[in-house]
Amino acid sequence: MNEKALKTLEYTKIITTLTSHAASPLGKSLCQSLIPSSSLEEIRTWQANTTDAVTRIRLKGSVSFSGLRDIGDSLKRLEIGSSLSIPELLSISSLLTVAARAKAYGRHDQETAEPEDDFDSLETYFASLEPLTPLNNEIKRCLLSEDEVADDASPGLARVRRSMKLTADKVHTQLNSILNSSRSYLQDAVITMRDGRYCLPVKAEYKNQVSGMVHDQSSTGSTLFIEPMAIIKLNNELRELEIQEQKEIEAVLASLSNQTAPYCEALRLNMEVLAQLDFIFAKAALSRQFKCSAPLFNNRGYIHIKDGRHPLLDPAKVVPTNVWLGKEFDLLIVTGPNTGGKTVSLKTVGLFTLMGQAGLHIPAWEGSELAVFDEVFADIGDEQSIEQSLSTFSAHMTNIVRILEQADSRSLCLFDELGAGTDPTEGAALAISILSFLHNMKCRTMATTHYSELKVFALTTSGVENACCEFSVETLQPTYRLLIGIPGKSNAFAISKKLGLPDYIIEDAKNHLEAKDQSFEDLLTNLEDSRVTIEKEQAELKAYKDEVAQLKARLTQKEERLDERKEKLLRNAAEEAQRILREAKETADQTIKQINKLSADSGLSKELEAQRGRLREQLKKTDDKLAVKAKGPSQPISPKKLKIGDGVKVLSMNLKGTVSTLPNAKGDLYVQMGILRSLVNIKDLELLNETDISATVGGSSVSYGGSGKSKGKSGGSYAQASGSRTGSGQIKMSKSFSVSPEVNLIGMTVDEAMPVMEKYLDDAYLAHLPSVRVVHGRGTGALKNAVHKRLRQLKYVKEFRLGVFGEGDTGVTIVTFK
Repeated sequence: MNEKALKTLEYTKIITTLTSHAASPLGKSLCQSLIPSSSLEEIRTWQANTTDAVTRIRLKGSVSFSGLRDIGDSLKRLEIGSSLSIPELLSISSLLTVAARAKAYGRHDQETAEPEDDFDSLETYFASLEPLTPLNNEIKRCLLSEDEVADDASPGLARVRRSMKLTADKVHTQLNSILNSSRSYLQDAVITMRDGRYCLPVKAEYKNQVSGMVHDQSSTGSTLFIEPMAIIKLNNELRELEIQEQKEIEAVLASLSNQTAPYCEALRLNMEVLAQLDFIFAKAALSRQFKCSAPLFNNRGYIHIKDGRHPLLDPAKVVPTNVWLGKEFDLLIVTGPNTGGKTVSLKTVGLFTLMGQAGLHIPAWEGSELAVFDEVFADIGDEQSIEQSLSTFSAHMTNIVRILEQADSRSLCLFDELGAGTDPTEGAALAISILSFLHNMKCRTMATTHYSELKVFALTTSGVENACCEFSVETLQPTYRLLIGIPGKSNAFAISKKLGLPDYIIEDAKNHLEAKDQSFEDLLTNLEDSRVTIEKEQAELKAYKDEVAQLKARLTQKEERLDERKEKLLRNAAEEAQRILREAKETADQTIKQINKLSADSGLSKELEAQRGRLREQLKKTDDKLAVKAKGPSQPISPKKLKIGDGVKVLSMNLKGTVSTLPNAKGDLYVQMGILRSLVNIKDLELLNETDISATVGGSSVSYGGSGKSKGKSGGSYAQASGSRTGSGQIKMSKSFSVSPEVNLIGMTVDEAMPVMEKYLDDAYLAHLPSVRVVHGRGTGALKNAVHKRLRQLKYVKEFRLGVFGEGDTGVTIVTFK
């Protein structure tokens, strides 16, 4: 990529921001040297690295590479057998610490990781790190800081420092004794050091009273720093021990260097890998800062940016732009007034291309697509050069000549105000010729202009398209929306009028326009007005459609709720009537039995039996009202069109389900309705719309403390709707509509849960449910134990078991009835 385009499109500013996210000098160096690639495979690899780093940050948080240092020179010294200094060894230790931290960050959680999620494009980087923990621990043990070596770094060093401490104690004891006995001779009652030796500050007039070696004199000459003769030997011993200490420290450093030397290649690899990871995670941090997404790449020259935002503009104010180029047309001419956003759109396309080809995410909507170009050329901004004695036009033309010499079909060319800075007629002609040349070369080109001739050129040339940046004349503010397919207006007259230019001057200016130019501007005005009107009408129509759809949905829901409420009220009333009649029948039966015993020979038994029959008939009528009456399907289903998996509604049961088997010769087939699998006739079915297929877990249900969702299967079946039923069978059918396939006991105590479960199991058994779920949760296990104890006592329970994976695990018990 040419340096001029990188600077013109402000790619260098993006790199500056990227560099600020790197934590180490090595990572910053890689950021600063990043240039776009023209290899599609390399770009995709870079993009995958950035994407995977963003994913890892989102899932695990960021990882710090602080402490990573360049140890290249130290490794070269190790390779030739030299010993390293304390700072060099500490730098190696710091690098190994960063490697250990990164290795731990890259390690997967074995308990939660899925096998297919074990690898991404960064896995090889983390896997290649070698923390060399024993070596790092040894360096940390021996070297406490850049100025301090641990006493136990070696036995010799420990012995020397112990001797130094004993000798220093002797020196202080002697000096304190002299200090106390000769206090009147001393300037200050302190022990000081001169040239690494312990001395006393003696007054000059008493120098002969203290025998010893003079090491220094104060600036006034009133004080002499004398080393007493009694401690000269001890000071000499201390100096010798210091020399031995230095030798021992050098031996420790030599030993550590020898231990480090075999790992030169591993250390160099660690340094390079960590620098790459720091660089990659800096790109991920940039992506998160600008709220970017990974673009798709192609080698067909196709660009489609969705809601792109220039990263250097204020994110609270920038207006997203949509740009596409390279499919139906390869040349886009953008027109419109100044400050309308033309140059920003131009720079956005160029900058996104450079960022994407450098492996950086772009601040655009997911699914944006970019093309791979060998070169990006840009002629944007004021190119005037005083040093080279070039005018604005000359500077632009010099740049354009260079572009025309190098551009080909794998180039992206961007021109701002092409042909400006000279006579408008000649400038427009030159611009058309330049754009025609690039169009014939199949270059992907985007240019901004004010010339009407270029608008006509775009309208009349195949493969060339107009675009404009929208501008509101009423507010004198641009909207920054890029409208492709519509030529723009400069709006010079309208803007001038709003700014206060007199009308007579504007009218005189219009008279100077040629008739064809004025007609063309009027045409553009009409087109713009029509477009705005159509957009408003489309927005209103969409709002009306949404409102109608919402009203229709609410009305449908309201009708369904009313129907359900009506059915529930009727069923409750019928059940109440049936209960009352049953109680009356039982009372009558008991009374008749008593009367039969008392009047066996009276001849009244036949009349009593007739009364009992009439009561039974009345009870049967009530049961008939309680039973659900099957409705015929709104549209008969052809057996040939029915497929396994189709969503259907069983009318007699008012349940939704899916077809499990194809109909037989009689039209009978099995339908799966949640936990129920029932044999029904095709005449009792109605096909569901696509929007209703998801609601296959049947009908309304009474929740015994929980919802009625289940994934189990059952072989039970109901009687066909078309067949005759007894009153008892109809009652059971009605009961099955209101029984959920599970009961939720979570949150209840044992005393509260047992009656709820028993009532539910009774109803489920009467409804012929083959199996149900009792949800008791895990908790302490007390509720589960109580449930199992009670289930063993129920005679109609065939068996029960804990749920498996997908059924609720140990928090659920599956109960099967006899």
